[in-house]
Amino acid sequence: MTADNEAPVPVWTLATEAVSVPNVLSDEGVTPARLAELRTVLAALADSPIVTLEAHPMRTKRDRNGGLPLHAASPLAQQLSHLVAQTAKSAPPTMNVAATGDVLYRMVVPAKVAAQVGRGLVQPMASKAIAGGIRGALVNSTGRIASGATFVPVAGKAAVAGAATGSATTAGVAAASAGALTVAAPLVLMAVAVGVSAYADQQRQKAIERITDLLEQLQEDNLESERSELDGCRDAIDKATSVLLDQGRIGLSLGLDSSSYAISTAIERAKRRLIKWQAALAALPEGPVEVSALTKSFPGINEEGGAFRAHLELARLAIALKRRVLVLQAVEHAQQEGTNNPFKSFIGTLQDDERRVDELESGISSVLLRLSTLELRRHGGFRSIMFTPGEVDDLLKTAYRLRALGDGLNVGTSQADVAIEIERGSDGSLVVFPAAAA
Repeated sequence: MTADNEAPVPVWTLATEAVSVPNVLSDEGVTPARLAELRTVLAALADSPIVTLEAHPMRTKRDRNGGLPLHAASPLAQQLSHLVAQTAKSAPPTMNVAATGDVLYRMVVPAKVAAQVGRGLVQPMASKAIAGGIRGALVNSTGRIASGATFVPVAGKAAVAGAATGSATTAGVAAASAGALTVAAPLVLMAVAVGVSAYADQQRQKAIERITDLLEQLQEDNLESERSELDGCRDAIDKATSVLLDQGRIGLSLGLDSSSYAISTAIERAKRRLIKWQAALAALPEGPVEVSALTKSFPGINEEGGAFRAHLELARLAIALKRRVLVLQAVEHAQQEGTNNPFKSFIGTLQDDERRVDELESGISSVLLRLSTLELRRHGGFRSIMFTPGEVDDLLKTAYRLRALGDGLNVGTSQADVAIEIERGSDGSLVVFPAAAA
């Protein structure tokens, strides 16, 4: 959601550690396009991540089902409130940044930092005119192109002891030595962690819905057991998320260890299936492929449901759950580490564990892309003179289903800036929505 086109809204420039950069932000208003340019410049000049945080008045509230709720006492809510309180006096008199009403905050993370946080979070808007093309604009988390408000930079004036070098749960901000930058590593860490976790849970929900539909058609007990085992991990992950993001510590009683084991088992199962799929593709002949030869290696691929599609969705579900667990583990590590920059510790831990998940997801995407470009022929080849109407229909349906496998794949697209939208109610509680394209 954005403000009216002519209404000025405040924007903070936040760094995760004290850095020295030119003061490229003036006290005058800037347009969204200009703000995006300045954000790119700051990201290129600074050695540490720099994000922007916008505050928009909420005209109407969104459906909160896709977001993660946090109460007013949570570290993220406290840090956000503290940032606003510390910078209220420096804001122009036309803007009431300390308003207690409903506010939508929008944190934008530069593309180079987003690439470190997780792959596949955002994608350019696909072009409907040209296959494989993309639109110039990027959609936000509501699926709409952001409209144009005027943004006015707000700088912090007073430093808060311990804020710049505290743990991930330390509330507060500190003024940096140059420009309008404000050091707020804990705030950035928690916002990114919750946004990424919400995105991963959104992907889990989509995978569960698709798997449920497929299993109703297949009636396969083994696949149903796999789905139930994975979906049963949600309760432990939800509890661990609430405890960790509310400044607690994850204990054995939450059951996260057993859930993590089940997810890791599912990931290994997906890896074995991926190896079989890759070997089956390598064994296919050059040129058009018979449908019967394809279905032998990929059972049910020519049907609306099918075992292959169920295996595919189970792999996506395992990946979504694994990513959420990785975020929790990285936040916990950053909190316990006690480093001067918890965000840097968070990124390092996440990168170490995420590489294998990225490789699995990339391998699955490559298989789907290859399948979507296959040419098909019926049994006996094209030399047979007569085609029955049923054969033609089956061949076309299979071809269309293969093409659909390539829809939505982020192959060859560049990483975009990531936007994390946070609704703040008048009582101080938050709802953080899944990370999406800025």
